[in-house]
Amino acid sequence: MVDTNITIMEEFILLGFSEFPNFQGFLFVIFLIIYLSILLGNGLIIIITNVELVLQTPMYYFLRNFSFVEICYTSVILPRMLLNLWSQKRNISLLSCAIQLCFFLILATAESFLLAVMAYDRYVAICKPLYYPLIMNHKMCIKMVVSSWVIGIPLLVGQTYHIFSVPFCGSNKLNHIFCDMPPLLKLACGDISGDEVFLYVDCVLFGLTPFLMILMSYIRILNSILKLSSKTGISKAFSTCSSHLMVVCLFYGSGLIAYLQSNFSYSGKTEKIFSVFYTIVTPMINPMIYSLRNKDFIEAMKRLFSKCVKN
Repeated sequence: MVDTNITIMEEFILLGFSEFPNFQGFLFVIFLIIYLSILLGNGLIIIITNVELVLQTPMYYFLRNFSFVEICYTSVILPRMLLNLWSQKRNISLLSCAIQLCFFLILATAESFLLAVMAYDRYVAICKPLYYPLIMNHKMCIKMVVSSWVIGIPLLVGQTYHIFSVPFCGSNKLNHIFCDMPPLLKLACGDISGDEVFLYVDCVLFGLTPFLMILMSYIRILNSILKLSSKTGISKAFSTCSSHLMVVCLFYGSGLIAYLQSNFSYSGKTEKIFSVFYTIVTPMINPMIYSLRNKDFIEAMKRLFSKCVKN
């Protein structure tokens, strides 16, 4: 038997952007502005889609829930990052790290499936317009949203517990902006092949599966659009889908690249760049994509602001 010195860790050090020591204050201001923009933009969508009767449709119901997920999603990561940048104290306990990872995975999964639900909603609206009120009734919308929230909870809670039940040895420096699975597995001792398999299973179940659902919806939508003879109908169909497609490309383009990197090509800097993009930049851009490209939403926003000014 070979004795191995294993130090039982009680906390990690989140390195974040420590390689830029002279820019910590600047980064704090930038990320604070981004976080406030996310809260304001998504909060505005939630308020307007709640109070405006014109926007009381399934599409805006899903958008409202999506915006709420975006706020929760970034709130799991950004406040801690801002605290680290401000105080320069980057330590995080194992329990806090586990809680952050678990909530991040659950919310990321909810976001993925909500995007799939929104794609299905567009498919029904374009391909089966006469049956739209019957299929996308209020009860069905609630069931779809609740399912998006809870579908991954049992497996993801169990996986988080399993990851933190193995010992961590060597360095306690986590080269990432938050507690995520790939950098955590780099610090784990012993055989982690099972955890790596679970990582790829997660990518397939909670990343690739909703993506394929979105793809199938848009293949059917495209097939229906090509059958339309009216240019106005084609233009209207594309306009209702373009915003959602842009959000899907931003979210999956960066997220899947970050998670599907093999161990041989893993790079802490690359991982951080993609993570910043799909966890922080995308939730900031999404409200602008949905609001600025939507005439009904712009008109509803003008009415709300005019009421506020008059009062």
